[in-house]
Amino acid sequence: MSILTLEGVAKKIGSRMIVEDLNMSVGEGEIYGFLGPNGAGKTTTIRMIVGLIQPTKGTIRIAGHDVRKERAKALAKVGTIVENPETYGYLTGVQNLVHYARLAGIPDRDERIREVLEIVGLKHRLNDKVRRYSLGMRQRLGLAQALLARPKLLVLDEPTNGLDPAGMREFRELMQKLAAEGMSVFVSSHLLSELQQMCHRVAIIKSGRIIAEERMSDLIDGSIRSISFRVNDAAAAEHALSASGITSQVTAERLLSVHIQPDAVPGVVRTLIAANLDIFAIEPVKESLEDTFLDLTNASTNSSETAKATQEIAVGGGAGA
Repeated sequence: MSILTLEGVAKKIGSRMIVEDLNMSVGEGEIYGFLGPNGAGKTTTIRMIVGLIQPTKGTIRIAGHDVRKERAKALAKVGTIVENPETYGYLTGVQNLVHYARLAGIPDRDERIREVLEIVGLKHRLNDKVRRYSLGMRQRLGLAQALLARPKLLVLDEPTNGLDPAGMREFRELMQKLAAEGMSVFVSSHLLSELQQMCHRVAIIKSGRIIAEERMSDLIDGSIRSISFRVNDAAAAEHALSASGITSQVTAERLLSVHIQPDAVPGVVRTLIAANLDIFAIEPVKESLEDTFLDLTNASTNSSETAKATQEIAVGGGAGA
């Protein structure tokens, strides 16, 4: 079941098309990553999803409700964190949640506040002033606020900004726990390594258009960038392979990176053994989400520039066309 769907969504401001023909869906219990370079249209898309701005055309549905036509019903199913959550430092954690629960009209307010504090791990600090919270604790309080109304969808824009590695791991594990319990998460972040460990699927937006949408495993696992060999003498191994016309690079003590396809591994092994070198391990080095993201966005840019140049040549253009 799709909790969030975008169908043919576009946003035009003045004469500029910010996003165009966006089609996405986020399933129940899915963590969906949304990536793109600066100015690609990520923030505009998120603002349309949470009802802050309206699309120029297209439809956005949350739990089956059209955000434009059934705004209240649709947004009742959404919890949001945009960078650093708004909190009142002079109030305690629980007082902040009481305030937001009243605004949201939560019927079983006290019980629900206890539940969300337990979920985010702040039960032991509920009576402390928020100004004494660390940034990670404030993020967890913001998440507790977003969970108050029992949303079916969390929309997160740069939710781990400013967190240390331990805080990022805690946040990631909490998202995975919520997803396992059926909540859907739509998350945008520039921390690609975090998304790689967290997301089930990912969409990459470039110049307002989706250029890739795939399962995370399919996006990165199918691409092997190189083969790593652990040997007794990496420098000697590099020399032996070079003499055989095979390019390699010493990446660490006793580690050699060889840019070959897996079916070429036996030949490299024979060359190293013939050079009286010991091989302790062979491991494929798979492409990371960062590698894939850069490859796709750079390829998209180059393709667009090539198409533009071709069009200019076709009309006898150039700069003055």
